[in-house]
Amino acid sequence: MKLEEIREFKELRSIDFIARQLVEGFINGLHKSPYHGFSVEFSEHRIYNNGESTRHIDWKLFARTDKLFVKKYEEETNLRAQILIDTSSSMLFPYKKDFNKLIFSIYSAAALIYLLSKQRDAVGITFFDNQINLNTQVKQNSTHIHELFVFLQNLLDNLPDTNKTTTVANTLHTIAETIHKRSLVIIFSDMFEYDNFEEIFNALMHLKHNKNEIIVYHVFDSKYEKNFQYENRPYRFIDLETGKTIKVNPNTVRDSYLKKTQKIFSDIKMRSGLFGIDYVEADINLDFKYVLTQYLIKRKKMF
Repeated sequence: MKLEEIREFKELRSIDFIARQLVEGFINGLHKSPYHGFSVEFSEHRIYNNGESTRHIDWKLFARTDKLFVKKYEEETNLRAQILIDTSSSMLFPYKKDFNKLIFSIYSAAALIYLLSKQRDAVGITFFDNQINLNTQVKQNSTHIHELFVFLQNLLDNLPDTNKTTTVANTLHTIAETIHKRSLVIIFSDMFEYDNFEEIFNALMHLKHNKNEIIVYHVFDSKYEKNFQYENRPYRFIDLETGKTIKVNPNTVRDSYLKKTQKIFSDIKMRSGLFGIDYVEADINLDFKYVLTQYLIKRKKMF
C-alpha cells in the first residue's frame, strides 16, 4: 500500500488499525515474493544448525514446512528498538495536508511498531526538530505500545508549524548517551542538513561505538526533490525551515540542481557504507512494504 492510498480511509480509522493493515498485507505478500523466507514467527523460532541438540526442535512446525526450526527463548528473541522521527519543517514537503514526508514517516513508524510488537520486541519513539520533543522508554507491553500509537496519532493530527529547523547531530548524541543496552536505532529523516554531514556522521558513529545497530531511512519525494520534475514556468520556492523565498524557472537551474542532489545522495550512501550503517532511500511515492522489508533484512542479520 502506498501513502496516497491511505487517504481514502484514514479519516475513519485510527493509526494502529492502518498499521495493522499495512503489516498484515505485507506479510501476506511475502508468500508471493522473493522475501518469502521472512516471517513474524522468526521471533519464536530460528533455523536448526547441524550438530546442535535436537531437544528444542519444533516437530509440529517441521511437519508443516519440512524444515527444521529450533524454539527460541525470550532471552534470545528480544530486540530493543528506538525509532527516531525528524519533525522539522522540511519534513512537511510537499506541503499538503495528507501527503508529505512526515506523514509517510509516521505511518512507517506505526507499521514497524506493530511488527515489533508482534515479534515481542521492545520499542520506543523519539520526535525531534531542533530539540527533542518526545523520547519514550523502550518497552514491549501492550499498554506501552498503545501509548506509542497515541503519540503518533497526536502528531499526525497536529502536524508541526513551519520554520522549525533540524539538529540531527545533537539529537543523535543525546540518544547515544541515553541508550544503555544494545539497540537497533531506526531514523526517519530527510537529512536536510546538507552542510552538516560531518557532525551527523560523527553522531552516528557515537551510536555505533555503543554497539548499537542503525538504519537510516532517507525520506524524500523523488518526483520533486530528487528528479526536480517541475513544469517549465516560473515558481516561487519557499524554504519551510527558514521562510526564505526565491523566484526561479526550474529549467534554468535543473542541471545544476540534479548534479548537486546526485552528489548528496551518493555521499550519504557512501559514508553510510563506510561506517557500517544501513542506508535506505525511502521515496514517499513507493509502497510501505519497502520500509518493512529493509527492517526485516536488518533484523535477520542481527540474529
